[in-house]
Amino acid sequence: MRNALLVYPDYPPSYWGINHALEMLGVKAAFPPLGLLTVASMFPPEYDLRVVDMNVSRLDDSDLDWADMVFTSTMIVQRESLRKVIERCNHAGIPVVAGGPYPTSFHQDIAGVDYFVLDEAEDTFPRFLRDLEEGRARTIYREPRKPDVTRTPVPRFDLIDLRDYHAMCVQFSRGCPFDCEFCDITKLYGRVPRTKSPEQMVEEFEALYRLGWRGYLFLVDDNFIGNKRDALNMLPAIAEWQRAHGYPFQLFTEASVNLARMDSVMDAMIEAGFNGVFLGIETPNPKALAITKKPQNISRREPDYLLNAIRKIQRKGMQVMGGFILGLDGDDEQVFDAQIRFIQDAGIPMALVGLLTALKGTDLYTRLQSENRLLDIPVGTSATALNFVPQMDPGILLEGYLRVISTIYDPSLENYFERCLTLLKELKPLPHVIPTVTRSALYLGLMTVRRRLSPSQIPAYSRYIAKVSKDHPSMLPEAIRLAALGHHFEKFTRQQAVLQGFKDSLEAELTAFREAVSRPGANEDIVDRRGKALMARVDSRYRSIPADFRFDADGIDDAVASFRSAVKAADSTTPADTARGTPSGPLPVVKPLPRPR
Repeated sequence: MRNALLVYPDYPPSYWGINHALEMLGVKAAFPPLGLLTVASMFPPEYDLRVVDMNVSRLDDSDLDWADMVFTSTMIVQRESLRKVIERCNHAGIPVVAGGPYPTSFHQDIAGVDYFVLDEAEDTFPRFLRDLEEGRARTIYREPRKPDVTRTPVPRFDLIDLRDYHAMCVQFSRGCPFDCEFCDITKLYGRVPRTKSPEQMVEEFEALYRLGWRGYLFLVDDNFIGNKRDALNMLPAIAEWQRAHGYPFQLFTEASVNLARMDSVMDAMIEAGFNGVFLGIETPNPKALAITKKPQNISRREPDYLLNAIRKIQRKGMQVMGGFILGLDGDDEQVFDAQIRFIQDAGIPMALVGLLTALKGTDLYTRLQSENRLLDIPVGTSATALNFVPQMDPGILLEGYLRVISTIYDPSLENYFERCLTLLKELKPLPHVIPTVTRSALYLGLMTVRRRLSPSQIPAYSRYIAKVSKDHPSMLPEAIRLAALGHHFEKFTRQQAVLQGFKDSLEAELTAFREAVSRPGANEDIVDRRGKALMARVDSRYRSIPADFRFDADGIDDAVASFRSAVKAADSTTPADTARGTPSGPLPVVKPLPRPR
């Protein structure tokens, strides 16, 4: 029997990862590694399987000692963690198999992998295992055809501890009929959505129920309504199962904004137990939406179409979570205030605002490449890095981005709780979805969140809870959960600002130092004193970064190393040295800065 170790690398902190709220919610990670668990169900019985989700637990040497092979599945943002996993496996002499969206698009850039199983795995993975057993496995397996997902087996949820996660995941469909310029979904999964059967979905629900799961269940479709007919065919089966089991799952999914025009689908979703949907809103700017090929978000006859669409979905009973992008072609400096106003007016507590990224393989990437606007910057780790030249001044764009997120997730959380109250005012309560919570559990939740908030946040929190208790008492459990998420959003926003502020300070310090050492009369003693003072300031700022704000590939240590090299270069020839014809020595402080603990 072969021992197959399935490893899911770390995610860096993100809005979606709710990292700073996990402890309050009593879990270790937001979502399980659904793709890896689906692949696990494709192994024949002669394999002994073990899953290590590095977002939940460490990858120990004992795991590697046990393994005959390591199998990984990764997104782009997990790139740095995957690199370290591969290094450890190479050092231990364990073959590595890599798949998932990141290797599918970037396998030529990934070193140390023995076998790549790319694209969707239903057809290629069993073939790879057969070839492996027969000693003729190839390095790369690809499948140009999209597999029939009605043959996709039930994921191996039994290989993880469900209690570690905030929500479980299942998948109904793959693909999206729209072709937004910046999105790689259609390149990976096609524009003709393929769906599982109602019987498959019931079987996956049943598998989770038997394992004891109760609570949030995320249907991770690229666009749940991409195939409207099949969605309408599947939803009654889910509704029947939910009714028979007392609605144990609170469902949410991803969809396009035109869901608001599908009353029959929304009604069926409500009956099935959906109470939330994530929409790719992107921007309230119609010009930018048109350029990025997002016609489903535009209505020439209805100027407030996006806001009205969100209201309609909320009034049906589903909370709207929104994705927003800054840096689109067609945006100007007015977009920052427009984003803030729209998010506040719409009542979207969970507003995930990000800078545009040109992903390899997308139409946007191809267009920017033809316009010579791409930059050689790695994607997927730093939330403040641009890998292309935007139409807007990059400095203004970055400053505006930080202002938007620092406003909607302000330090006092006043704006955040205002959006929560707007949502609860507009949201139609769904008695069949709202879980029953004891008074003691409510009190525990209230106090758990309160203890985590800063003194400046408690007044807004107290007013918010008092208002919900008076006007929306049945929604108090959800209000507490939203408050916990608000703590995460504000802290992650502050984390981005602190890390970017440190990098900006290095650039400012370097500019000032270069000017100082280039002045006439800047002799060796003056440069030496300035160098010592400079490194003392940098060291102090470095140490002031909170330890829980640091993560792998946050760019801080690379920025410091680059700063040191630039300072040495600036110091290498002072005016006095030039007159003497001798180079000056290195800066007094040259050892690496210790990371804060």
